Amino acid sequence: MKQDIAVVAEVARSKAIRTISLFAASVRRYRPFEPKRRYTPKQLEPYDAMADRYIRAVEASIRFFRAYERYQFGETSDTLRDLLSRMEKLGLVSSVQLWIEMRDQRNRIVHEYLPEKIKQIYQELVGKMSKELLAVKETGMKIRLASQ
Repeated sequence: MKQDIAVVAEVARSKAIRTISLFAASVRRYRPFEPKRRYTPKQLEPYDAMADRYIRAVEASIRFFRAYERYQFGETSDTLRDLLSRMEKLGLVSSVQLWIEMRDQRNRIVHEYLPEKIKQIYQELVGKMSKELLAVKETGMKIRLASQ
């Protein structure tokens, strides 16, 4: 049973690392968004790709946290906050509150249309949120599960 959980955790860990790497590639190519500029659909593609990759990286990370929690503790938390608290204690995340904000950022990405707000969202993605995801990637790469 523990071996099966280790396999699931390893698959989730690998997927989180891959999705964070894709997001990081978008961050490296990021050019500041100019709210007053009229972008063509083609010019908006890198911003859309970065936002989509961000959403996938956060969700894949949370799936990894859930699998890793099950591997470590043999149970899963009832709430996202409890899960993140455990991950903070394990050193996988720096702050529960930051991860709550990161998860909430998804809703802002999907529902925001005002250019000034969109600029702020992109600045947060390439700033503190990308740093946190890269830290998760680095820590995740060091984790060794029983199946490895």
